[in-house]
Amino acid sequence: MRIQRLTKDAKENLLEDLLKRSPNNYGQYEQGVQEILAHVKEEKDQAVFAYTKKFDHADITADNIKVTEEEIEEAYKEVDPKLVEIIRKALLNIRTYHEKQRQYSWFDSKPDGTILGQKVTPLHRVGVYVPGGKAVYPSSVLMNIVPAKVAGVDEIVMVTPPGKDGKVTPNTLVAAHEAGADVIYKVGGAQAIAALAYGTESIPKVDKIVGPGNIYVALAKKAVYGYVSIDAIAGPSEILVIADETANPRFVAADLLSQAEHDELASAILVTTSEELARKVSDEVDGFLKELSRSEIIRKSLDNYGYILVADTMNDVIDIANEIASEHLEIQTKNPYDVMTKIRNAGAIFIGEYASEPLGDYFAGPNHVLPTNGTAKFFSPLSVDDFIKKSSIIGYSEEALCDIHKDIEAFAEAEQLTAHANSIKVRFEGEE
Repeated sequence: MRIQRLTKDAKENLLEDLLKRSPNNYGQYEQGVQEILAHVKEEKDQAVFAYTKKFDHADITADNIKVTEEEIEEAYKEVDPKLVEIIRKALLNIRTYHEKQRQYSWFDSKPDGTILGQKVTPLHRVGVYVPGGKAVYPSSVLMNIVPAKVAGVDEIVMVTPPGKDGKVTPNTLVAAHEAGADVIYKVGGAQAIAALAYGTESIPKVDKIVGPGNIYVALAKKAVYGYVSIDAIAGPSEILVIADETANPRFVAADLLSQAEHDELASAILVTTSEELARKVSDEVDGFLKELSRSEIIRKSLDNYGYILVADTMNDVIDIANEIASEHLEIQTKNPYDVMTKIRNAGAIFIGEYASEPLGDYFAGPNHVLPTNGTAKFFSPLSVDDFIKKSSIIGYSEEALCDIHKDIEAFAEAEQLTAHANSIKVRFEGEE
């Protein structure tokens, strides 16, 4: 891996380089995505079937677009029982973690009859997008469905691309069934997002779409925002490791590569105060590349967006970490909890040399759907909050309104909104 001193110029070049990975820079794909969305909006099922034939080479019709109970039963026969048991263990951890995020309605009443509060209501129907093809991630199924279930969503609609044989990967089906998907449709890509956003004869319109996907899925979600809500526009995966001279270089190298193997746009960055550690980590990376099966993808990722930055002080390390606002942030230092208190921007923070990033991907419990491309400065991980809506509750008695009606009328008149003022006045006509 390339090793650089963390200078002002290096910092600016790095931040500019990382922004090139943002879905906001995928303009060349937008017209094609818009055409798909428009076609599905107009032609509904027929457009969905046509695009599924074109892109996935599968013959999908109204008769077979929906996954049947028999297909799910068949999937269980094909999946290793040990994996099913592991999925169930992970589900327990994920569910337990997210149950602590539940919010409840509240009401505050006063003696004069004023009632103020907040009503928490789960979304009615949510669409979960799950990638297919080469990218088969049962863990993403669990992470997207569980918080929706905990929130109390009435109906969870999952979509995922079929194979050429018109079937869904068994691991995906088992994970979806275990997590509690209500219905699964065999459709992927931008056409799946359009179907969820607008509704078709076979697929119902949803209130919100969540889940990761490729460039076309990301742009489609961006385009349909407003017809439905979305979780976020996900970018390529990324990891940043903060380390000092006490870190184990082999551990650091292994964790960097765990994200670099996702795709050529993934980013893996080490920021350290130790030149010796930097050299050792680079050597360990070279050694791992000779062993790992996805080494070609990893090499391209590291060539494009892999960095080892050597800083003068730990404060400099923390500053660049907060600027990058990485999806995954590992802290492998002598005092990791002290460093953690100074981190403002990160999707998930892993503390200590045994809190490896894949722990969060699969098993620990916190959600692995995280903000990317610097959006951790203002976005949070997927949570139960993403599947609820809040309504303000306002109740006033005549006595309570009488005490303040003159103030409200004056406020409305100051804004030249006479109808506003009148709606208060009519309740007290004839009174002094």
